[in-house]
Amino acid sequence: RLKPSAPTRILLLTNLVGKGEVDEDLAEETAEEARKYGELDGKGCKVVEVANAPDNEAVRVFLAFKDVAGATKALDDMNGRYFGGRVVRAQYFAVE
Repeated sequence: RLKPSAPTRILLLTNLVGKGEVDEDLAEETAEEARKYGELDGKGCKVVEVANAPDNEAVRVFLAFKDVAGATKALDDMNGRYFGGRVVRAQYFAVE
């Protein structure tokens, strides 16, 4: 579920890296960066690669913050940031 009407404590980052560019350090390095904005919960950072998605959406990085305030700070700073020649897209992800 994308684009919930209200902020959530889960962020979805896309266009951080492209298909086939995920390495073993991506989750930990992204979590380390995210901790600058707030504490992550036990799920922390999860990287999912979607096979049939366009390159800019194929690698999805989920950040689970302990509260909405941390997610909001991260979204404000990370959305539109350049990383490795790409423009990162950050958005809230609905919590089920």
